[in-house]
Amino acid sequence: MTEKISVGIALNGVTGRMGYRQHLVRSLLAIREQGGVERADGSVIWPELTLVGRSADKLAEIADRHGLDRYTTSLDEVLADDGIDIYFDALTTQHRLAAVNAAIKAGKHVYTEKPIATNLEDALGLARAARDAGVKNGAVADKLYLPGLRKLKRLVDSGFFGRVLSVRGEFGYWVFEGDWQDSQRPSWNYRAEDGGGMVLDMFPHWSYVFEGTLAPVKSVTAHVTTHIPERVDEHGKPYAATADDAAYAIFELQDGTVVQMNSSWATRVDREELVEFHVDGTEASAIAGLRKVRAQHRAHTPKPVWNPDIDQPIAFRQQWNDVPDNEQFDNGFKLQWEEFLRHVVDDAPWHHDFLAAARGVQLAEAGYRSALEGRRIELEELQL
Repeated sequence: MTEKISVGIALNGVTGRMGYRQHLVRSLLAIREQGGVERADGSVIWPELTLVGRSADKLAEIADRHGLDRYTTSLDEVLADDGIDIYFDALTTQHRLAAVNAAIKAGKHVYTEKPIATNLEDALGLARAARDAGVKNGAVADKLYLPGLRKLKRLVDSGFFGRVLSVRGEFGYWVFEGDWQDSQRPSWNYRAEDGGGMVLDMFPHWSYVFEGTLAPVKSVTAHVTTHIPERVDEHGKPYAATADDAAYAIFELQDGTVVQMNSSWATRVDREELVEFHVDGTEASAIAGLRKVRAQHRAHTPKPVWNPDIDQPIAFRQQWNDVPDNEQFDNGFKLQWEEFLRHVVDDAPWHHDFLAAARGVQLAEAGYRSALEGRRIELEELQL
């Protein structure tokens, strides 16, 4: 019989979209369904789950649906429970700071959605508190675990690009205003006072994406705006959209790569995926989405001569080749959960701690400052 190393995990915010779909169902329950996380000695790490939230009825329904028996509306209760080893936070951004601080003070290891805080001072405060308490800590960096970015990293590590010159990134889609069609995102995302905003939501992603594939961000120049000034909430009530819904940025990476990154919830999609990164290098180029990557080597690069008087005779999109998977790709959130569990139990390597997450908050803060002051902002190296 396989030995099980039980790890108690309190999941706070599991009634929300991300907490339920990605972290509970597609990650932790999937880990249980596969028999746990295998260790080097043949034993397995087994997640024991406690659901936490504000609505006892919703928690009871979720628990019953998935055959779970532990849930509570009391955060104090789970933090006082010696059987809980890890606290996971998928609350809205503005509520995260107090809950994570409480978990650290209770001596729990902490894993959380990003951003870990709404400002850099608070983010560094969490990183220092976790260090001083001696608890393991981490933030979600799911995109690095997805097939597209893993294949992109494979190309980078192989030297395929030669010297990388630039990246053009396009992210976003049309989020309906909520009047004649329901919005796909919760209304708090568009209220700055509730921790909403494109920059605070997505710049932490771009921070770890570029740091994990190419190099850390060195500087940012950004234009931030709110294209849709009024939206309609979940109850049919109009409200002022006080948070930004689009950001247009230039990131300079530490290796000299120049990144142009457009992020918008007010754009209609004409690309294969919701985010794509067009990477150009001296030897080759690639277009990476979250799942697919297409590439073109210098030997296969066409030589266009632009003539505005005739239709373009070169079918450019047909001259790119798909980068093969060459392996089976699992759910990105699940893979990072497995890595964090190995980090907690076996002290396995871990690269997405609170200091790394603080760099994401730093980039968001610098993006807002750049837009406000109309200038390029350099990022200082963070120290604990």
